[in-house]
Amino acid sequence: MSTSGPSNAIQATVVAGKATPRGRFPHVKRAGDLLFVSGTSSRRPDNSFVGVEVDAMGVTKLDIRAQTRAVIENIRDILKSEGADLADLVETQVFLVNMNDFGGFNEVWAEFFDYDGPTRTTVAVHQLPHPNLLIEIKAVAFKPPQA
Repeated sequence: MSTSGPSNAIQATVVAGKATPRGRFPHVKRAGDLLFVSGTSSRRPDNSFVGVEVDAMGVTKLDIRAQTRAVIENIRDILKSEGADLADLVETQVFLVNMNDFGGFNEVWAEFFDYDGPTRTTVAVHQLPHPNLLIEIKAVAFKPPQA
C-alpha cells in the first residue's frame, strides 16, 4: 500500500508480505533520494517472533543473534521494495533492551556490514513494544528513484 503526499517525491509504503506495523505508520518512507525505514523488529507476518522459544513449562528463551539477523533481513526486504539493498544504508539507530546483548548483536552485524557500511548508534532502552523483543533498528538509505 502506498500513499503520496503533496509531492510525488514523498511516498509512504506498507510493504506486502511483511508484518503489519503495530500502529498507523509505514515500513518505509521515500523523500527524494532518501529512504527512511521505521523501527523494525524480528516480527514475522503471522505476529510470531524470530529468536523466541517457549518450552513445555512456559520458560521463554530469547536469542539476540537470531533476532538481530531477522531484523537486518527484514530491513533488507523493506529496502528491496524500493529497489534498494543493505549496501544503500547510510545511517542506522539500534535499540537494545539489554547492553549485555551488545556482543552477540555485534557478531551478527559483522556478518552483514564492514567499516564501509552504514553509520550506527546503539543505545539501551527500557523496553520495546513487545516483551519478546530484544532489538529494534531504524535506518536511512540513499537510493535515487528508478526511472
